[in-house]
Amino acid sequence: MEKVYEGGCVCGSVRYRLRGKPAVTSACHCTYCQRRTGSAFATLAYFDEANVRIVKGEFTEYEHRSDESGRWLRTQFCPRCGTTVIIAVEARPGMKGIALGTLDDPDSLRIERHIWMRSKRPWVLIPADVATFPQGSVGATAQKPSS
Repeated sequence: MEKVYEGGCVCGSVRYRLRGKPAVTSACHCTYCQRRTGSAFATLAYFDEANVRIVKGEFTEYEHRSDESGRWLRTQFCPRCGTTVIIAVEARPGMKGIALGTLDDPDSLRIERHIWMRSKRPWVLIPADVATFPQGSVGATAQKPSS
């Protein structure tokens, strides 16, 4: 049986349903994610866009161009409460990144990798069994865990 995940924004105006397994789950420590979340990193699960269905509400969208790679990142958020629900990135065509904190059960998925480690806050600790990448992970080789 295919796994189904559900979630939505803080105020409930936006709801979504996801089918299947995510292609990747990651914590992104880039400075853009730090600013847009107001936190140390963003947690995202990337699903094939065909497996992402909005069942209630509409989004407002914002496009940002990375000052480093020049690639676009598009965030979709609730126009009422401002919760970022989806992020699409040029580096992952055909995929939608779902903000893990918007899942009804955020513990149902585990972070597999931490990316943009070179801008990680020094007080953030990374589990030893999780892959890390100095920049993005698309096409990159993971760093070896430090002992």
